[in-house]
Parts: sequence; structure tokens; C-alpha cells
Amino acid sequence: MDLKTLKTLHAIVRHGSFHQAAEELSYAQSTVTMQIQRLEADLGVRLFERGKKVRLTEAGMLFHEQSLDIVRRMERLQSSLVELQNGEAGKLRLGVTEPTASRRLPQLLMDFMNRHPKVEVSLEIASTPLLVNGLRRGELDFALCSAPESGEELYFHPLFQEKFVLLLPENHPMTGLERIKLADLEGHRLLITAATCPYRKRLERVLQDNGPLSIETMEIGSMTALRQYVAHGFGIALVPLTVLEPLPEGTRIRELEDVSIDMLMGLASRTAPLSPAAARLYENLRQALERI
Repeated sequence: MDLKTLKTLHAIVRHGSFHQAAEELSYAQSTVTMQIQRLEADLGVRLFERGKKVRLTEAGMLFHEQSLDIVRRMERLQSSLVELQNGEAGKLRLGVTEPTASRRLPQLLMDFMNRHPKVEVSLEIASTPLLVNGLRRGELDFALCSAPESGEELYFHPLFQEKFVLLLPENHPMTGLERIKLADLEGHRLLITAATCPYRKRLERVLQDNGPLSIETMEIGSMTALRQYVAHGFGIALVPLTVLEPLPEGTRIRELEDVSIDMLMGLASRTAPLSPAAARLYENLRQALERI
């Protein structure tokens, strides 16, 4: 008993004829007859009374009634499997760092999910090192983050540079400078993010390569909170430009002229093939973010 045979039986019932059922299904009439004979042999009962007008037996009526739901369920299952295979349905888990998670991703993800409503997306928002661990353990399909440390067995597709600027309290002495260089930060308190943050690691490398500089630091664990601490006069900070829209009240922004803190962002994934749904979102994000 298979789905094609059940559909043949239903066509016979609709038309009351083996011949008309064969025409509807584009089968030879002998094929229809053989399918029903095999089905009756498998079930051990007669399903049809043959004559000018074929009719269901009592067993046939019971079987027909019960098989209607089976066919509907099987058709839904086949449709779901096709959608799963072509990436129109499925579940995936995406890792993403801030500020991309809050600033760039929401609209892109909403556009994707509106076009693919049967794809279920879960987000893991964390630092790049944590997302890399999630990728290695197979907990994430792919991640939108900064470049992983060298040696990681991952593929990284670069997409855009996260631009960093200097955020200052509006009454800070450096707001009066036309040009600001890294050396100008000496003697001022610099607010920094947590030790595991790739932005901080990037900043520390830049300071080390261009040092020695005597700069007091104060750790603020949250990039979002850091903006407000600058506004309240705790110090200055190098932050992604995207987190400053709108600019916090009581602050000003400047660019460093002699060094770049900008970070390369992109898509990180394992070398194993992505699921169809994950591959579809990956390609969607790649195309959108490469235009930045």
C-alpha cells in the first residue's frame, strides 16, 4: 500500500470508473486495475463491486473513509519535506555580536522571515570567542561576528569594517582640538569593555603597537552602558559609530587621525555544509551586508 495507490482508489471513487480514474491520473487502465488488485490482496478484502458503475463494498467504504486523512497527512508531509530540502522551512540558530545584533541585523532578519515564514530563527547574542565555541560544539549554524583568532578550524567570510570613533563628554578638553591623534589620549581616562571583548583586544593591540602611552583605564562591561558613562564625564571611549545613533546627550564624537581601531566583521561557520534554511539565510545576509 502506497500513496499513489490510495490516490488511485480515491479517483475511482470520485468517477465511479476505473477508466476515468486512469484518464485523470494519466495511467493505463491496466495499471489502475493492477494497483487495486494488489491493494485488495494486501488487505485480504474486496474493496469494489465491479459492474457498469463500480461501487465500494462495505470494507471499501471503511477503507476509503479512513484513507482520506492518511492521504492528506502524507501530502502535507511531502510538502514539508520539500520545503525543508529547499530551505523554505526549518530551524536554525544564528550567533551575532553587538552592536550588529541591535543595529544592523533586526531589519535584515525581519525581511528574511517575512519572505520565509516557515523558517524558525533563534539568536545567540554574545562575544566572538563565545560564538566560536558555540560553532565548534555544533550549537550554532553560523555566526555574524569579528574574525576568529587564527588557528580556529572555521571558515570566515569578511563583509564590512566596523568603524570606531572617539566618544567624548561635551566639555572635554579634546573637543576643542581640530585633529586628534592617539598620543593625545595620554593622561586621560579611557573607558574600556570587558577583557574578553574583541573590541578591547583590538584596542589593546593598537595601544601596544603605538606605545608606550600612559593611559588610565576603567572597565565598563557593557558597550551600551559605556556611552552613558562617557556622557556623565567618567572618561572617553573608542566605540563603534553605529552605537552612537542617536548620539547620547552631552557627548561629542571625533576621529583618530593616525591609527585605525576599525574591526573586520563577517560570517563565521564550520567547514561542514549548512542546512538548506541556514544556507539560505547565510546567503541573504552575505549579499545585504557586503553592500555596506
